[in-house]
Amino acid sequence: MTGTKDFDGLSALVTGGASGIGAAVATLLLERGARVAVLDRDTAGAPAGTFAVRADVTDDAQVRVAVDRAAAELGGLHTLVNNAGIGSIGTVEENPDDEWTRVLDVNVLGMVRTARHALPHLRAAAVQRPGAVSITQTCSIAATAGLPRRALYGASKGAVLSLTLAMAADLVREGVRVNCVSPGTADTPWIGRLLDRADDPEAERAALDARQPLGRLVSAGEVAAAITYLASPAAASVTGTALAVDGGMQGLRLRPAAE
Repeated sequence: MTGTKDFDGLSALVTGGASGIGAAVATLLLERGARVAVLDRDTAGAPAGTFAVRADVTDDAQVRVAVDRAAAELGGLHTLVNNAGIGSIGTVEENPDDEWTRVLDVNVLGMVRTARHALPHLRAAAVQRPGAVSITQTCSIAATAGLPRRALYGASKGAVLSLTLAMAADLVREGVRVNCVSPGTADTPWIGRLLDRADDPEAERAALDARQPLGRLVSAGEVAAAITYLASPAAASVTGTALAVDGGMQGLRLRPAAE
């Protein structure tokens, strides 16, 4: 799709767009012709050419102001990429209540708040550009695969998957498509920090690589390509879908490699 300008005339808002997967999405959308705004708590890493707005997705008033500012700057809003999220490690015994509240507030309610305030702009755009209006959310393979010490994180992403399907059903007749992408373990700054804290970072990375049948972490660019496809006019008939970008982790059951 290099050189494709299928987002010409369209505008997009990417939450968590100043780093990792979000920054990769914002960059790819720009390359494909979109006008792009980035919403993040820290906008220092926002890609050049984007309109950066600072907001914390746990604060409804901040989100409302930021979404309206972005829509005004871009001249409307056709695409919302609900990407902002945080990680968590632990079993049900290891994460206290305040950690559950914090992670669910960001990973689930953060998407709810952003969608709530984006929808008036998306509905207006859907009248003018049928098939070109969408919400795409970053889920995780942890929503459907039991991973060790990911009870809280998996629960939050399971909620994102269910939320995506419910939103798709609610909005399909209004011309707003809703999908999500479920990455496997992606090579992002959060994973980098996790590896830095490990007793043996090289061994931990090797274990994460081996967990995915392709034998390596997913790149942020690969996830961005999937998100951008679902947001694009080429996916005009795609809604209520979870697209796995996980190196085969969800669907494949390989025999152990021969020694």
